[in-house]
Amino acid sequence: MGFTTKALHPHFGYNDKHGAMRCPIYQTAAFEFEKAEDIEAVFKGQKMGHVYSRSSNPSIEELELKIKSISGALGVVATATGMAAISNALLALLKAGDNILTSRYLFGNTLSLFQTLFSDFGVDVRYVDTLDTEDIEKHIDSQTRLLFCESISNPQLIVPDFLAIKEVLQKHAIPLIVDTTMTPWNIFDAKKYGADIEIISATKYLSGGGHVLGGLIVDNGTYNWKNHPNLASFYQKFGPNAFLARLRKETFRNLGASLSAQSAYMLSLGLETLDLRVQRSCANALVVAAYLQTKPLVLNVDYPLLKGSIGYDNAQTQMSGGGAIITFSLGSKEEAYALLNAFKIIKRGTNIQDNKSLAIAPYHTIYAEYSDDLKKEYLLNEGMIRFSVGIEESEDIIADLEQAFINLTTKK
Repeated sequence: MGFTTKALHPHFGYNDKHGAMRCPIYQTAAFEFEKAEDIEAVFKGQKMGHVYSRSSNPSIEELELKIKSISGALGVVATATGMAAISNALLALLKAGDNILTSRYLFGNTLSLFQTLFSDFGVDVRYVDTLDTEDIEKHIDSQTRLLFCESISNPQLIVPDFLAIKEVLQKHAIPLIVDTTMTPWNIFDAKKYGADIEIISATKYLSGGGHVLGGLIVDNGTYNWKNHPNLASFYQKFGPNAFLARLRKETFRNLGASLSAQSAYMLSLGLETLDLRVQRSCANALVVAAYLQTKPLVLNVDYPLLKGSIGYDNAQTQMSGGGAIITFSLGSKEEAYALLNAFKIIKRGTNIQDNKSLAIAPYHTIYAEYSDDLKKEYLLNEGMIRFSVGIEESEDIIADLEQAFINLTTKK
């Protein structure tokens, strides 16, 4: 079946005693059992069932099973936010004294997590060039536990060669963890290209309307967890499900980053139209990126499937769509702000992959706490605008950009 058909008709189905065609919202903290022996069996893992919604809930389980169905994953754990998904997944794999490899080109909050909390807890974060496999290899040692990167870096729009990275990591039995928020399964098969674990902010494309927070941890079943030193005891008991078991029984349950039943229901609805919205925003983004190249005030434009862009070569060989994000730069902060303030349809906001088009100047906002030298190191500049292209008619998006450029030119 196709992507949308699987989202609408998952193979596991749902049988409701009233004939409801979608899973209800189970808005409850706890669940009743007929016999004391039954609840004991569930606690011991001898029987399936839901005990307490911080650990599991039928509405959340339905979303997880849908994601598992359309992605072909081994298993899925839904969390309260995308940042919760990152922290839970990585903490399940790490101990004090370990190190991880990652890129400097990451979403600002992810960088903050790595630069503050991880160092506080004794995890060494080693920054590597994900476009240089030799650089990756030279940073690996016996304490390296994973490599984390983004499928398309936000906002630099760098696209790694994932198969080349995977080849290096396999020699050292190191799992590849990829934040695929920017590239959902219908435009990038991360499992095919070597991602062992996918991290997704469901707040973005899955939600669509920007109305609910959520995160997903997806175990693609491609890494042999008996090779991971921190999961050896779990592998002995749970085999291929070692990572998922540690998440469920320790990290996720103990940290309490639970998705709500209401949010799970809304994300499940969003999943049904995901492909339609992604295809529309990707098509719009390519048209808008080409338009921005024609504007004299724009110094440069980056979009993964725009020829000449930094991520173009790897994106066109690995992805069928470039995502919703364009970055373009004007000559100064003043010009960037004047353009942003002239928009009438495009919203000034920090989310991405909303149904609505959104724009922000990341140098002065998302990365505001970083020094100017670090921001330049992260390939940011004062006139940069990150533009998340929505699903409006492309003609209307371009018309709004055009009137804003006319306004800016008039002021100059």
